Amino acid sequence: MKNADNPPINLQEVSVRPLEGALEKQQCRDFLDAHHYLKDVKAVGEQLRYGVFDGDGQWLGALVFCAASRRLRARDEWIKWDEEQRRRRLALVVNNCRFLLLPHKTVPNLASRTLRLALDRLCADWELRYGHPVVLVETFVDPERYNGTLYTASGWLELGKTDGFGRVKRDFYTEHGKPKRLFARELRAGARRSLAADKLKSSLAGVEAKVHPRPTQSAAEIRTLIGHFKDLPDYRGRIGYYPLWSLLAIVFLAHLCGAPRGQKDLEKFAAGLNPGQRRALGIRRQRGNHYPSPKQPTFCRLMAGIDPEKLEKTILQIQRQVRGEPDPAELINIDGKEPKHGSGDAVVTAVTTQSQFYLGSAIVPSEKTNEIPIARALFDKLDLDGRLVSLDALHTQDKTARELVLKHGADYLLTVKDNQPTIRKNLQALLDEPPVLFFS
Repeated sequence: MKNADNPPINLQEVSVRPLEGALEKQQCRDFLDAHHYLKDVKAVGEQLRYGVFDGDGQWLGALVFCAASRRLRARDEWIKWDEEQRRRRLALVVNNCRFLLLPHKTVPNLASRTLRLALDRLCADWELRYGHPVVLVETFVDPERYNGTLYTASGWLELGKTDGFGRVKRDFYTEHGKPKRLFARELRAGARRSLAADKLKSSLAGVEAKVHPRPTQSAAEIRTLIGHFKDLPDYRGRIGYYPLWSLLAIVFLAHLCGAPRGQKDLEKFAAGLNPGQRRALGIRRQRGNHYPSPKQPTFCRLMAGIDPEKLEKTILQIQRQVRGEPDPAELINIDGKEPKHGSGDAVVTAVTTQSQFYLGSAIVPSEKTNEIPIARALFDKLDLDGRLVSLDALHTQDKTARELVLKHGADYLLTVKDNQPTIRKNLQALLDEPPVLFFS
């Protein structure tokens, strides 16, 4: 290309950058509508449009990256992640849904250089725009039009073929009967392994934190769960759509999947349950075969009206049935916690340190007392005979120690800090300084 209309293109001067502003993005759409066989893309969710330019800033082409396909059999089997991992981590995968070089500007090796330039910056650009990186990119190739040589030569791996469905809306797909070849490439070394790991790396974990948790239990498992709560007496004189066991099971399911459990959070969590789960929970059906979800006031009344002692007994029974008995050799840690958000009473809780068995708890009424006498009262609810019990420095008192040893037959591990200078001084005189376990 050496005529006046098509001056030579220096590949070293080619640049790829995200498009900014309505005019550039509209130009991209116009080019796709004019020259791409699929026209412009109505991308769903997160997306980035890139322009390809020569050394003079003239358009050479465009690329569009968007949210990855929700389900792809070949990709999911290759990654080897489970259904819940896929749901929580899919934002780390991106789809190259359009790649266009203007027909009158195409020269040898321009496509491979363009693709490399785009992928070199994609992860950083995505994090700048959406607050999280992407680690894997996928794309589809129509075998009736292209053979995928560009992607193969650029280090992409062919994973198989799609099932022949296309996304029309966010969660709605229609069958088009034209399977595409699926290619993928890691943007970070070990991306595939990271996506299927038990826990994401800290640099990627923020993606999961933005995904609202949801229960994975089947309808049969949910029906078994609500059976544990059916013996609890209902505090209400009239029961509407939500039996007591339904509300308690929703809170329990939220706990199992790590969802926040404030009243507003529970409303949001309940709204995310599908009709089958709501039916299994025993929620009563409205007209039109609709199963409603409880709102914040319902959960507020639940928290205020339920008998905490009877509820705790039920929770301990569920734990024993699922996990058996706790190891009697494990340390028991008793600690008080303040509410993280909003007002409310503190709670003193007893938990085994290694296996995290819940043993019991007691509320600390803020207007009447502190957690020291509440912790001593909690001792009476627990079987501490022959156990080692740990408490923080607030509880390092003669009376607490005597009760543990003389009344309950336990040993204690109490913390001594500078707020108890006499005990600390005596201990320093009696005991050798412990070895340094951590280095700065």
